[in-house]
Amino acid sequence: MPPVVLVLLAITSVQFGAAIAKTLFDDIGPGGTVFLRMALGAIVLLILWRPKVRGVARQHLWLVLGFAVTLAGMNTSFYAALDRIPQGVAVTLEMVGPLGVAVFASRRARDFAWVLLALAGILLLSDFGDFGGLDTTGVALALLAGAFWAGYILLSVRAGQVFPGGAGLSLALVAASLLLVPVGVADGGSSLLDPKVLALGLAVALLSTAIAYSLELEALRRLPTGLFGVMMSLEPAAGALAGYVVGGETLAGRELVAIGLVVAASAGAATSAPAPTEPFDV
Repeated sequence: MPPVVLVLLAITSVQFGAAIAKTLFDDIGPGGTVFLRMALGAIVLLILWRPKVRGVARQHLWLVLGFAVTLAGMNTSFYAALDRIPQGVAVTLEMVGPLGVAVFASRRARDFAWVLLALAGILLLSDFGDFGGLDTTGVALALLAGAFWAGYILLSVRAGQVFPGGAGLSLALVAASLLLVPVGVADGGSSLLDPKVLALGLAVALLSTAIAYSLELEALRRLPTGLFGVMMSLEPAAGALAGYVVGGETLAGRELVAIGLVVAASAGAATSAPAPTEPFDV
């Protein structure tokens, strides 16, 4: 399957998974939902890839730990943001992460024009500084998720180079699940064992974790990170669509224009950025 198709499927999968996840917040909260998603996703990928820890170099275990921290941080902050602001808005703000990766990879002066365009979109989204009726904590959490997303992109590339198949992702998800146990139990409690909750949690785990991350990991093996960033710029539109279809969320015209500006900025920055062969060494 062409890598571009893999990315499109991953985007659709992760955003509709997030929309379904939001329906679980009343039962187990954002913390319980992200824990259930990570844990069930880890189980699925462990069965699929059966990674081996024995024989893995120590520096690569540190890579797994770093990957796990970014996965846990990205998803926890994003789900907490989803609990406070519409999905399309949250994903738009989160795009500062991939945008930053693309601009940093280029470092050319003209590429800062894309940053200005993205800032214009975010200012418009915020109604020029006061964020209108948006929850400011939700906005801050979405931006934090973007910072973790930048780390996820770089570490995902490296994990795909070091580990075969989805072994690196599987190990990282196991570690991320362990990190999220206190948050998940505190937020979800005994409701985590409810059959209906488990069924929806499994759907979220498959859509947003097992399927989406596996597709992204495979695509990143065959795509320049710049082109991957272009594809990721479709996330806000997909998030807005998923939020509308699943949760009935609607956006004002100003918010839709703001999303369009951030999408254009992310696509432009990623298009002009060179593709690094080695993001960094771990």
